[in-house]
Amino acid sequence: MTRDKTGAMGPLIVAGVPAAARLRARVPALTRRVVTRLRSELPVYAELPGEEIAGDIADIVQYTLRLLADVIEHRRPATDAELAQQRDSAAQRAEEGVPLDAILTAYQIGTAMCWAELSQDARPAELPDLKEAVDRIMVLQQQVTSAVSRAYLQTRAILDSQEHGGRHALLAALLAGEPDERPGVQRPAALYAALTLRLSTHPDETLPGPGAGVAARRKIRRVRATLDAFGAGTGEPALTSLDSSGGTALLPLAEAPPWPELCALTDAAADAAGVPVTAAAAVVEPAGVAAAVAENTEIVDLVERTGRGPGLYRLADVLLDYQLSRPSVALEGLARLLQPLDSKPELLHTLETYLRHGLDRRGCAAALHIHPNTVDYRIRRIARLTGLSPGRPADLQHLTAALVARRARTLSP
Repeated sequence: MTRDKTGAMGPLIVAGVPAAARLRARVPALTRRVVTRLRSELPVYAELPGEEIAGDIADIVQYTLRLLADVIEHRRPATDAELAQQRDSAAQRAEEGVPLDAILTAYQIGTAMCWAELSQDARPAELPDLKEAVDRIMVLQQQVTSAVSRAYLQTRAILDSQEHGGRHALLAALLAGEPDERPGVQRPAALYAALTLRLSTHPDETLPGPGAGVAARRKIRRVRATLDAFGAGTGEPALTSLDSSGGTALLPLAEAPPWPELCALTDAAADAAGVPVTAAAAVVEPAGVAAAVAENTEIVDLVERTGRGPGLYRLADVLLDYQLSRPSVALEGLARLLQPLDSKPELLHTLETYLRHGLDRRGCAAALHIHPNTVDYRIRRIARLTGLSPGRPADLQHLTAALVARRARTLSP
């Protein structure tokens, strides 16, 4: 054991250099080798999405290697705070359904490879330092095993209790329109943001094999975490029922938030999931949850059927489409206003594009890849055939309603 002139312990020396510095210098290359071996020897890691391997898994491997260098350098065990990332990683793997034995085996493989790297070219005179380095490695391995196992099992217990416990029961009762008032049953919040979400398919979900299921669970976990964070200030849990295609979320609120906040939440969920998200929302009291969710579902269906883009919608955003999607005599009458264009799809498409661009002939022309004069010509033809011109305010309202009525009639189930 080496000591400096003050009597303090000096660095552990292996292969003629400080062991910690030697390990840190090799962390990037060693991380890649560890990850490659995990994928080759552990089937569950081979099935994980490439994004997760290059991101979360590589990050935790690199972090653990650097932590090992720290404990060797300072010749002490890891602190509880330093093990937080291993605990978080274990909780994520638990939510994704990765078996605990595979996680612990992965850490053992990484530790063995780290030891082989560190002890290479060690000299006989360095045996005391090498022995202490081994002791530090084994202590850290024991700490990591304990922290990972505890976090994994706690997460699984929480997931199981949520599935069969109070949160699930409360969600079911609210969706049924029958909040359970029995003593001991979890009470509803004063207000909820009721969200209906549609999640697009992540590319990793289309991969063959079990990895697709892992990618789906990962997407759901990230969306759920985003929704939980939004309602964290109330002290009440978010109530969610999600699968890979979307579902329902009830977010407890102390007061109704500004609409832009809910729009930002939807954008954050899309970023977290890595896929476009289409959603509808309404802020309601517990008694209004069931009706709000039913209406939200209709709104999302309508948004998708009419070709709108992803984002958050409310009834006011699709009011005309929503009303005209109800069967009525007026619906057929409005749709017939554009009947003269049935045999001229280029005119219908031009009209839709022209209205979508706010009557901007140049924007419309650019979208259609035609000359602005061609847009003018087609709009004049539309006016001659239908008797309605977008340039007249009253006619513009009728044309907009007629287009919506045609879509509603065509896309009605």
